[in-house]
Amino acid sequence: MSSTEDYPESAAADSRTLADLDARLVSCRACPRLVAWREETALTKRAAFRDWEYWGRPVPGFGPANAPLVITGLAPAAHGANRTGRMFTGDQAGDLLFATLHEIGLASRPTATHLNDGLELYGVRVTSPVHCAPPANLPTTGERDTCRPWLARELRLLRPTARSVVVLGGFGWQAALPALRQAGWDLPRPRPPFGHGVRTALASTDGGTPPLTVFGCYHVSRRNVSTGRLTPAMLREVLVEAALTAGIPVVRPGAG
Repeated sequence: MSSTEDYPESAAADSRTLADLDARLVSCRACPRLVAWREETALTKRAAFRDWEYWGRPVPGFGPANAPLVITGLAPAAHGANRTGRMFTGDQAGDLLFATLHEIGLASRPTATHLNDGLELYGVRVTSPVHCAPPANLPTTGERDTCRPWLARELRLLRPTARSVVVLGGFGWQAALPALRQAGWDLPRPRPPFGHGVRTALASTDGGTPPLTVFGCYHVSRRNVSTGRLTPAMLREVLVEAALTAGIPVVRPGAG
């Protein structure tokens, strides 16, 4: 295993399946600042989780390998996914995301607490452009770019079935668009700006797969939710639209 910045690119390129990609990803040590932070956090812990054995490694994506809908965020939370080892699991952002996915029939349960809690996603893959927890929840642009090969390869492997992508937050939007291009979709010029509820259709570069529709959504962060910038109804609306665009049937709350 290489500890240099070329590891993500070479290891991702050699991955032939999502399971192979995930196995290689969890060994990545390409970003020294992120490695130091994730491991320090795993040792010092938060008082409420002092009995936990933290994951303390890069966090892979989660969900079926033939998912028509992809949701990508920002990075693992220090005491959320960096603790549990699964995207959006164990923090308040995940509380809203998984509760909403369950509400519309795309998750087996409304809560996500640990790797063995029985949660399954139906037709949805959840991932991130940065796979290690960053200090203050803010990766640098260099760390984002170093980590990009993982997301680009993940999207490439999902390309036969992926029809919609929901991107959470402006940072995630800026990170996802280049990864989508590398994965085989054309980007319009100028690049579409981020905004909640925006959508843009991307054609595949070789015409081999149907267009991919990319949806923007405010991030499910505690701050956005507590200030009302993102409400459960706003999130639900985007997820329902993205799922239907991807050909996934949903449960409509209040229907029937």
